[in-house]
Amino acid sequence: MSQQTNDFSKWYIDTIQKADLMDYTPVRGCIAFKPDGYELWEHIQAEMDRRFKETGHRNAYFPMLIPENFFQKEKDHIEGFSPELPWVTEAAGEKLEERLALRPTSETMIGHLYSNWIKSYRDLPVLINQWANVFRWEKKTLPFIRTSEFLWQEGHTAHENEEEARKETMQMLNIYKEVVEGLLAIPVYDGQKTPSERFAGAVDTYSIEAMMRDGKAVQAGTSHYLGTKFAEAFDIKYLNRENKHVHVHTTSWGTSTRLIGSVIMVHGDEQGLVLPPKIAPTQVVLVPVGPWKKNPAIIEKLDEIFAILKAKGIRVRLDDSDQSPGFKFNEWELKGVPVRIELGPRDLENNQALLKARDEDEKVTVQLENVVEAIEKELEVMQTRLFEKAKAFRDANSHTHVDSLEQLQQHLAESEKNGTIPGWVLAGWCGDDACEDQVKEETKFTTRNIPFNPPTTKHTCINCGKDANHTVWFGRAY
Repeated sequence: MSQQTNDFSKWYIDTIQKADLMDYTPVRGCIAFKPDGYELWEHIQAEMDRRFKETGHRNAYFPMLIPENFFQKEKDHIEGFSPELPWVTEAAGEKLEERLALRPTSETMIGHLYSNWIKSYRDLPVLINQWANVFRWEKKTLPFIRTSEFLWQEGHTAHENEEEARKETMQMLNIYKEVVEGLLAIPVYDGQKTPSERFAGAVDTYSIEAMMRDGKAVQAGTSHYLGTKFAEAFDIKYLNRENKHVHVHTTSWGTSTRLIGSVIMVHGDEQGLVLPPKIAPTQVVLVPVGPWKKNPAIIEKLDEIFAILKAKGIRVRLDDSDQSPGFKFNEWELKGVPVRIELGPRDLENNQALLKARDEDEKVTVQLENVVEAIEKELEVMQTRLFEKAKAFRDANSHTHVDSLEQLQQHLAESEKNGTIPGWVLAGWCGDDACEDQVKEETKFTTRNIPFNPPTTKHTCINCGKDANHTVWFGRAY
């Protein structure tokens, strides 16, 4: 049995450590991002940031420390985050008059400031995003996926009315879906969260959900319509076009460095990391093989290929270290580099090189005059191939045959007996929280979302058997 199947968590930790993406620190649940790990975030950040700015959003920055009284203003919000909040109680040797929380999210601080900034309909909409770190003191941690401190972006917007705010909420969810599918090659189901899974203080929460190789779900991005809840709590009013003071409608939306963990868990294989070309820190590695040191023409040719690729904006490395070819191949495979080019004396004589894609078993012979073109094509094809592989895996493990709790339990028993992953199930739900809780209690399956485009519509509740008001994805999650 493979390690991925046998002990997925161990495979995951081994993979990220061998790929040199992060290191542990003395503070529980806090990791250091090493350069390759951080560069993955930079590529995600660049693509997100570009799209945010294209849709009129601007970046700002807000304080990390939030006064305790801010949380008391929005009751649902503090109840949702209270167990996870780390507090600052003294500074410069003196006890503070009021505790300050390390931000778990910034709705309260931003709500306070928006109440000063927004006075008239002419000030709207306010379209602001911040790139920041946040703290949620997690009991159980896993690097990139769930840590006490993590990096993210959080968008916070204010609008004249519900229609505009809801349009914003959906626009940002769509951007998330496009980036996660297009850049990270991860297929997602987009939909609405059930009330119990809603963001603390939101009217409606929407999410994109991704399936990992062990069948568990990762909530890859969320977008929230907050209505006037935070506006009322923080007195964010404006003079409208009818000359009346009314509350703004707000939204918030966010994605985080758990996307890095998702990439590893979706595309990785037994050999280690497999990175989609668009986000790989090194997209191509050039490796001289055989007695290349006695043949300067080999390095000259690789230098020439290197220069052309670099000029085209391709992230390329030339590995001319003293390590053996086998060691180099293994190292670059562990790091998930999409394309490897091998060139030795015999290859040079035959005017060819060997091309190896990280996710394919066979090496391909390429004529030297066509090598750059072949690399460019392979990077493009591999990006699509990884998405299609991930989608085929997700679809094969998305089950639509379950209509009752008994059938779900039977499905889980069969998965355990056969050593297969249970994946997700699409089931009906009447809308009663008690039914949702029952499923969770007995199977550890939680509602992922109510998909916008379910593969089929369910008509009976998975728990009580009454008419279903919703068709919902259920699954175990990180």
